[in-house]
Amino acid sequence: MKIEKDRVVRFHYTVSEQGNEPLETSEGRDALAILIGHNNIIPGLEKAMDGREAGDKFEVDVVAAEAYGAHQEGLTQRVPKKYFKDAKLFPGMQAVLPTSFGPRAVTILKVGMSVVDVDLNHPMAGKDLHFAIEIVEVREASKEEIEHGHVHGDGGHAH
Repeated sequence: MKIEKDRVVRFHYTVSEQGNEPLETSEGRDALAILIGHNNIIPGLEKAMDGREAGDKFEVDVVAAEAYGAHQEGLTQRVPKKYFKDAKLFPGMQAVLPTSFGPRAVTILKVGMSVVDVDLNHPMAGKDLHFAIEIVEVREASKEEIEHGHVHGDGGHAH
């Protein structure tokens, strides 16, 4: 079965900044499960998967504009320290900030007594990325998955 809109794809990945060591991999964990055509992964990677099948292994370079976008200067915010619970914070580290839109990855810029300055850009914004992909499974999505816009079970959401 070929990958196309409204199909569920389970895959393993390794991502690196072009020309550098891997930043993240699914190796040793469950494959990632996503619903194609519903903005669940970066556009450049979804395009590269189109038409492929289970068992396919490939590598693809994705430019920043087709990944996490350009790094936007001035996209910073001062946040009360309490939102980070009792985490040990230091400049340059990645942290997760709870927001009204769900958790958001941020980079710590400066830690004060009661506030923390954070960069709201995605940590991979402005970076051209290289992916090594292995497609594990392709299946039809259920009607409910299509209505909800994401995978249920299989490493997806549980309701």
